[in-house]
Amino acid sequence: MEDTDLDDSEFITMDQGAGGKQMERLIRDEILPLFDSEIGEVSLQGLDDSAVIDNMVFTTDGHTVKPIFFPGGDLGKLSISGTINDILALGGKPVAIALAAVIPEGTSINRFRKIFKSAARTAEKVEVPVVTGDTKVVEKDDLDEPILTTTAVGKRHHLMDENLELAGGRKKRWLSDDNLSDGDKIIVSGSMGDHGITILSQREGYGFQGDVKSDVAPLIDLMGEALRGGGVASAKDPTRGGLANALNEWSEKSDLGVVVREKKIPIKEWVSSASEMLGIDPLNIGNEGKMILAVHPSRAEKVVKRMRETERGKDAQIIGEVKEDIKDLVLETEVGGRRIMEPPTGDPVPRIC
Repeated sequence: MEDTDLDDSEFITMDQGAGGKQMERLIRDEILPLFDSEIGEVSLQGLDDSAVIDNMVFTTDGHTVKPIFFPGGDLGKLSISGTINDILALGGKPVAIALAAVIPEGTSINRFRKIFKSAARTAEKVEVPVVTGDTKVVEKDDLDEPILTTTAVGKRHHLMDENLELAGGRKKRWLSDDNLSDGDKIIVSGSMGDHGITILSQREGYGFQGDVKSDVAPLIDLMGEALRGGGVASAKDPTRGGLANALNEWSEKSDLGVVVREKKIPIKEWVSSASEMLGIDPLNIGNEGKMILAVHPSRAEKVVKRMRETERGKDAQIIGEVKEDIKDLVLETEVGGRRIMEPPTGDPVPRIC
């Protein structure tokens, strides 16, 4: 079909940008066929959150959150943190960031200034400079809030060689989604659902009780300590689609099953209460300051201990393990039963990152 004779009977939905099954189908069916998706050591074909080409880690990310200011963070902090964490999750060390903004006409200078000051502070704190960028302004009827796009480059972390030696001699040089092995322990760095419930609370004015605050943060210190513990095979920040989506991606790409124990998964009381009230599974809700790891069983306890010594890893916990005799993501419930954890169709809280 020629571009001049397009079929306009199908339309993009919110679910297709929410990190679950629908988004994966859109990417695999409509995007991957258009590009040479096998270029690089970690390529587009793998659908990891970053790629590796010429030994350079590379990632890009668009950020649209509503509201743009929320307890614990804002659009500026979110954009820098999320992109840094994607570099870290592959075993890279971020070197520099590009920051581009599309801003609706009529945005107040004070709001604009606050967003960019927050981005600058976040980047400066972790010593990853913003070195280039772009700015566009569009008519106010075309966009309701600013959208930031961040692109980052990184180099291979200096601890990666020793870390992977302790991970059972993996063939992969990077912490890619398909690098799991039978027996690996699954570790989460902290509580699930904080960011998504915070955004929902602010957006809808629910006023949930408790210290409602996003977890958004760059995780350079946490990942450094995890690699020092050794044996990390894969890492991932469970953003859109939450823990359930991230673990399902690991299981599918590694062709192995994963068993996790519900009672071991840290979830704050206010997240649990809000999720129950709204009929949302907190394991399907996005996080912006957490990391999940697959770690060789001989090193898992040491990795957890090191993570707990960092500001963002105090609640780190082993929640399950990889199993070659099953092919699904299985949740052992608190009452002793088992159920398949399907990946979400989409994130139940749209526009959170």
